[in-house]
Amino acid sequence: MDDGSFRHAAVVAGSDDELVAALLPELRRSAGRYDEVLMVVSDHSRAVLTAAAGTLADGLTWGDPGAFYQRLGFAYESFRRYLAGQHEAGRRVHVVAQPDLTVDGLPGRSAAYLAYEAVCNDVYAPYACPVTCIWDSRNYPQAVIDGARAAHGHVVTADGVRPSAQYLAPERYLSARRDPPLPAPPAPVDHDLLLDGVAALGPLRSLLGKWAAGHGFGAAAAEDVVVAVVEIATNGLRHGLPPVRVRAWHEAGMLTVQCDDAGGRRIPPDAGYHRPRLDGLTPGGRGLWLARQLADVVVIESAPGRTTVRLSFPYEPMHRTLN
Repeated sequence: MDDGSFRHAAVVAGSDDELVAALLPELRRSAGRYDEVLMVVSDHSRAVLTAAAGTLADGLTWGDPGAFYQRLGFAYESFRRYLAGQHEAGRRVHVVAQPDLTVDGLPGRSAAYLAYEAVCNDVYAPYACPVTCIWDSRNYPQAVIDGARAAHGHVVTADGVRPSAQYLAPERYLSARRDPPLPAPPAPVDHDLLLDGVAALGPLRSLLGKWAAGHGFGAAAAEDVVVAVVEIATNGLRHGLPPVRVRAWHEAGMLTVQCDDAGGRRIPPDAGYHRPRLDGLTPGGRGLWLARQLADVVVIESAPGRTTVRLSFPYEPMHRTLN
């Protein structure tokens, strides 16, 4: 199946044998069709596939998962940049990727990543290259596997590639998401501030920078924390209802910041997932897009009289370099 268009497919495997049976025929087909087959998979999957593929493995390009799977927004953008560059060069590629989603103390990370998987059905489509994602059902609860089937338009099995019966188009997928309620911030937190206006943003920048550095964040990572939080706080002041309450705390190598305003404004489900237009024809959207790029996980809750944005900054993903 290759009509020259984008195809986003999932391989759901519960064993090494299932992975080989489903993916190896697809790799054989792709080897003669594409300028490159880029494999960004775990060390274990690489070993399994290499052993089964024989000489075919020599013709595959093996990427470093750490260079792509960083903060969730960075991972999404890294693949987009790669596909855009290949498309601009007139090359057709097949990307096979295996998400690396385990971060201690951040249980909602898989669900947050699946939102990016859904959106890439629109964002990656102009590059006309297939993307196949490996989901090892041994590593994730059933809800995540169900989400993977819903976020991919096709599934790859030992019988070939077929449309996913569970697929939901991006807008529908994001609208149907129901994240569990956020747990309350700990008591006490490291910092608890009320911002009445934009004049308070300068002191906030200074405080956050020192706070992140004090918890071992390097200069670049600390600056990313500052920029992400200030963008969200600014949105609350401009589009919500002041004051904006900013609470910041740390736990086991992760920094978390929550911004609450009293506006209760509903934020569109796809807000911040699409790159802001540079031509100025569609104003707004820059702040949340930047926050999604710079934080690892961004969770938004809206209720009457309250809008909450919580940003999580785990140490290890924050200190990887964008590919």
